[in-house]
Amino acid sequence: MTAERLSRTPPGVALGELHLISDPGARGFVLQLRAGRFHGFVVRKGDAVKGYVDRCPHQGLPLAQQLDAYLAADGEVIQCSWHGALFAVEDGACLGGPCFGAGLTPWPVAVCNGVIVTI
Repeated sequence: MTAERLSRTPPGVALGELHLISDPGARGFVLQLRAGRFHGFVVRKGDAVKGYVDRCPHQGLPLAQQLDAYLAADGEVIQCSWHGALFAVEDGACLGGPCFGAGLTPWPVAVCNGVIVTI
């Protein structure tokens, strides 16, 4: 039996301390919940974080083929490693590539007392 792949998480899940993500940088998270498994990633720029469901709107694949490799080389945009689609860090909007006009699904996260948590 395969666990259902979830598109959201409950609030209040502590993911880890902010310093675990380089600045700028990104880190993937897989959470096993009662209802199924959630795949997401968090992008850090300074003390700000943005979270997204780890699924490209083009073909539904995870964005990174290598562990935590969600950002383009310049660290300014999110890049799908499969087909090269580019997404804005601020809102997940597709800036170019095969899914132009679509966007990433937000995953609400915040930093509380130095710890990244779901909200």
